[in-house]
Amino acid sequence: MRRKAEKPSARRLPLRKRNRGDISILIVCVVLASFGVLAVYSASSYNAKVQYGDEFYFAKKQLLGFVIGLPLMLLAGRLNIDKLRGKRLRWVFLLLPIVLLALVFVPGIGKSNYGATRWIGIGPITIQPSELAKYGFVLFAAAYMSENMDKVRTLKGSIPVLLAGGVICALILIEPNMSITMCMGLIMLCMLFVGGMKMRYFLLIFFPVLIAVPVLIIAEPYRLLRLSAFLDPWASPKDEGYQLIQSLYALGNGGWFGTGLFHSRQKYRFLPFSESDFILSIIGEELGFIGILLLFAAAVFLIWRGIRVATRAKDFFSFLLASGITAIYAVQTALNALVVSGAIPPTGLPLPLISSGNTSLIITMAFMGVLYAVSVRNERLETSP
Repeated sequence: MRRKAEKPSARRLPLRKRNRGDISILIVCVVLASFGVLAVYSASSYNAKVQYGDEFYFAKKQLLGFVIGLPLMLLAGRLNIDKLRGKRLRWVFLLLPIVLLALVFVPGIGKSNYGATRWIGIGPITIQPSELAKYGFVLFAAAYMSENMDKVRTLKGSIPVLLAGGVICALILIEPNMSITMCMGLIMLCMLFVGGMKMRYFLLIFFPVLIAVPVLIIAEPYRLLRLSAFLDPWASPKDEGYQLIQSLYALGNGGWFGTGLFHSRQKYRFLPFSESDFILSIIGEELGFIGILLLFAAAVFLIWRGIRVATRAKDFFSFLLASGITAIYAVQTALNALVVSGAIPPTGLPLPLISSGNTSLIITMAFMGVLYAVSVRNERLETSP
């Protein structure tokens, strides 16, 4: 007897029909974060040995961040995106980092380093609230703007977004942290732009923000010195221009193919912050221009996939959330590369997923998981009858 044809079951559907989302986001994120652990060890081993008597000091902290960030990323990838737009949750994501930013200035809680108070200390654990604030703002702005699509096209309707971003920028600026403030300001402008604000209102905000940058630089003598060093680093090769000169030496020494992994010369205490803000210089020295090219090919691929997730979103909230998360990664990656190459004045901005820093690594990985969750939602809605 001829057997009846079986109805296709969910288990036998092709992989693309199983709502797996854009798995490449998770893969590239893990690859970059794993490479970051290796790069941090290479850039910091000598410094860690001299300062702490343990060449793996920074590498172990970075590995711990990876170990915590990986399950958080996978857990975030299973989130129901619709629940993130809830009114209570959006306020939690906004107010929690604001409270943490305020706690930075409380004696005994805030931790200072190199003249800046940017961290909260809880025993041996330190947290940098500004890293969480960027993503908290994006989630709040996405939720508010998606419910007020017509209002946010006007200046008046965008006031909640502007106030939220302005408060965060002000708290970060007085830490002081000019670089993260600039990054936060750019992210706010990105959200307003993709949110559909009318161009005349957008320019009304954009130009004052643009003018504020040189004003803030002039207001602080150390920022003015940094600007002078950027314009002519060889005018003060042992002071403000020293870091940029050493960064350029590292990149120049790397050439096309580099000196080889673990064979950097600049990491021997010539280049300050070689494991964090200027880790790209060490990567360039050890792996050369080709190595940097491959690294940024992976970064650009991740940005492209994020943009693709945003453009395929089935609702305005998902579009704004995916756009914001992608914008944070793109803006910070671009600014770090421009600083290291001497294209813009030096700022203390880490390279996402690569630079030493537990808070940045854990939160970036977690929100890459959220970006993946948006892609899962997109695919589920595309395949649903």
